[in-house]
Parts: sequence; C-alpha cells; structure tokens
Amino acid sequence: MPTSMDSYRTLGRSGLRISPLTLGAMLFEDTRRGCDRDTAFEIMSRFVDTGGNMIDTANSYAEGRSEETVGAFLATRPGLRDRLVISTKFGNSLFPGDPNGGGAGRKALMRQLDGSLRRLGTDYVDLYWLHGYDQHTPLEETVAALDDVVRAGKVRYVGFSDVPAWAIGRAATIAELRGWAPVVALQPEYSLLARTAESEMLGVARELRLGVTPWSPLAGGVLSGRYTRDGGAPEGSGRTAAPTVRTLLSERTFQVLDALGEIAKRQDTDVAAVALAWVLQQPLITSPIVGTRTVAHLEGALRALPVTFTDEELITLAELTTPTFAFPYPYLGGVAQLQQAGATVNGVTSTPFTHTS
Repeated sequence: MPTSMDSYRTLGRSGLRISPLTLGAMLFEDTRRGCDRDTAFEIMSRFVDTGGNMIDTANSYAEGRSEETVGAFLATRPGLRDRLVISTKFGNSLFPGDPNGGGAGRKALMRQLDGSLRRLGTDYVDLYWLHGYDQHTPLEETVAALDDVVRAGKVRYVGFSDVPAWAIGRAATIAELRGWAPVVALQPEYSLLARTAESEMLGVARELRLGVTPWSPLAGGVLSGRYTRDGGAPEGSGRTAAPTVRTLLSERTFQVLDALGEIAKRQDTDVAAVALAWVLQQPLITSPIVGTRTVAHLEGALRALPVTFTDEELITLAELTTPTFAFPYPYLGGVAQLQQAGATVNGVTSTPFTHTS
C-alpha cells in the first residue's frame, strides 16, 4: 500500500514508473465546469512538489486548452519536462466537418499527435492513448501507426482508453506477434459504484499484464461525501447536474456512503479519501486518475494514501457494490460447479464465478 506520492509503480509490463495517483487535467481551462490557468498552475505545482509525476490530458479537453495549459506550466519550470510522464489522448476531432479530423486512422492520428505536441510544447509524449474505439478503422492500421510514432521518437508508450476489452486484447496480440510497440495500459471507468470493468477490462489487464489507470474513481463526485439523503446535490459541486450523476443518487449509493463514512470516522479522514483509497488498493490498479479543479480537491485526494481497511470493511464494501456481469459470467459460475462438483482444484474450492481483481 503506497503511503506517499513517491511510492512509484511500474505501468504494466513496461519499465515506466508512475506515481500512485495521476493528475487528471480534463478540467483545466474548461470554461463551463473547470478552473482557470492560474489555478491549474497551482494544482500542478502542488502535485509535482508532492512527488506526483504523471499528468493525464487529451487533445479534446477544453478544445485543446487543457494541453496548452499543461505545456505553459512546463515552460515555467525548466528541466521539469523530462522528470514528468505526460499522458495525452487522440481520437476526438477538433475539426468539425472534416471526416479525417478525428478517429484512429493513420492520417488522423499523425495530425492529432502533431497538434498535441505543439500545444504541449514538447517533442514527445510519454504515454499516448487511443481515446475511444473507432469502428471505422482496422485495428491493424491504428497499431501500425502507433508503432511508427514510437519508432519516430514522438511517443514512448501506447495505451487504450474507453475501448472494448476484446479490441484491446486483439490490438495487444497484433503488436506482440508483429514486433510492434506494445500496448502497455488501459484506462477504464472504475469505482465502488462502477465495478463492471472487473469482468472484461480487468480480465484482459491481468491476462496481458497491462497497467490500469482508471478514471472517475469517485463516480463523478458522487462518492465525494458531499451528498446526503436529504440534501441531494450540493451547490457548486461541478458535474452534479449531469443525468448520470443523478441516477446514482439511490438508496444503494447512500448505503455505500454510510459505510464509507464509518471507515472515515475510524481513521479521522473523509469519505472521498476512503472511496479513492479503495480503488487505489485494488491489486490490478496502477494509478487512479484524480480530476481536480481546486488545490483543495488535490489535497483531499492525497489523504487517500494512508487509508487502511480491515477485512470486515472490505467485505462490507464488496457486498454493497457487487456488480452484475453480462453473459457468460453468471453462467460460468454454474459451469464451474458442474465441472468440479465442489472439489478443490489447485487449492481452490469450486464456487460461483467472480472475477477478483
């Protein structure tokens, strides 16, 4: 369990070492729900000063202004660039009406990477993510183009975000068999309220030894501790107006918040720190992405590092948030029992299927 930001972890089967928390820059200079450039600079300064070394952005965040803000910050700290892991994404178009302005094709990828490098003020990206699955582009084309930009020195490592597990597995296998730059990480949604990634996404991560940097570990702020049964969504809570957030404010969610509150009380911390700590301490998780728009939000995330759990607390949280997996996982539980008839195999007694991370 990490106790400080300089408890670095290797990302999957790569040699890239990153801090246990990644700073998400999605809200930097987002005029609707984010922070201004001066605040973003304060956040990044505090993050770096604590030992944090990975900053995650995307070409489409704030229409490119997020990357520009990260680049402007790097320009104020000479010598800092090579100490940090700069992570950005491609796929979303910044050119309305241009059919090749986005997506994962070779032409689009090359153009998007050059744009990101220009906005970031650097000549290479440490970790380059496919932002979302592009059904119109063959995976072979995307993986080949990513290999080219790695060989050209413009990208160091490759990852996939918001892409189906089967496509990640296929892309990683293509790269391995052809000797191309490997896929080293994936970036799914994952929190106590969003655990369905445990079936396929974390399954492929475990099988292929991929790093995992999940986004929205506080379920869009629902697990921040700002919500109550009577109060609902507090004023000034950022993304609380989103319909996806409102649908999570159920009795089940408040039972989870109650349990988190008890753990927080025992350790003299807050609900958000406990919820983030749960994600951070899952075995396959490398570094959760914490999106912040104030320095106070970042300080709150740092409080997750020393949080501990008893076995009973982990069982309670697991039972309150047990996900429902799609076929074939419910079926496989019965098959395992039929195949082994309750016997012990490799020291494990046959039980209904659950994918443990």
